[in-house]
Amino acid sequence: MRNRRVPGLLVLLVVGGGVVLAGCSGSHGTASPASAVITAKANSAGTRSPETGASGTGPTATAGTEARSQPAGPAALPLAPAGDAARPQTQAVPKTGDVAFRNLTTDLWLAVTTGNPAYARPAFFPEPAYVQVKAIADQASDWKTRLWGEFTLDVAAAHQVVGSGARLVTVVVPAQYATWVPVGACYNKVGYWHVPGARVEYRKDGQVSSFGIASLISWRGVWYVVHFGGVQRTSGGMVDQPTAGEGVPGPPGGC
Repeated sequence: MRNRRVPGLLVLLVVGGGVVLAGCSGSHGTASPASAVITAKANSAGTRSPETGASGTGPTATAGTEARSQPAGPAALPLAPAGDAARPQTQAVPKTGDVAFRNLTTDLWLAVTTGNPAYARPAFFPEPAYVQVKAIADQASDWKTRLWGEFTLDVAAAHQVVGSGARLVTVVVPAQYATWVPVGACYNKVGYWHVPGARVEYRKDGQVSSFGIASLISWRGVWYVVHFGGVQRTSGGMVDQPTAGEGVPGPPGGC
């Protein structure tokens, strides 16, 4: 069964001084996910409250007097309510102008600039959702040893390219390439939205550069990273099409 691509009407919105392109559609469940150029200011380390009481959300501050006496360190931000990844999938259209997507970009950028993939754990496609999606043996093991393992290598490779002194400028998600991947395609037993080739633009030493996010997929209306540096793998970590300037989103395809 072929993936379906449903073109959406793009509506220009101004949100908090940033420009957001939102997708519109005339039918429920088949709308094209929104495209956005988000002015995503990375939250600086030390200005966010540390996450506590949630497992798998990245490094947190130590509890107790010592933690209270120290400046708040960086912490991963949640994309969805706790336990949402274990709930059934929906065809809800993922957005790129909501809190979930802003948290995705913040967590991913923090991981890249620190070289610590744990900060991006909430932004990565959740294991309970992956177990529901894939019609393969031992989905949990595949998630741990292949998907998450590749992601950690890709974060390290991106850190080598970007370094620690860069500032996030924008993230571009190409709505025209978004498709609903149906049941039965790509060894899936549950469908999801997929979009390839988003671009992360950043500024360092006065120069704008960019790299890609190879693959985003959805769970219950939230975008997650599933392949960061590349889908077709080589040995070691990969960075998706790093280039000086904004680069070009896409190309279409994949699942």
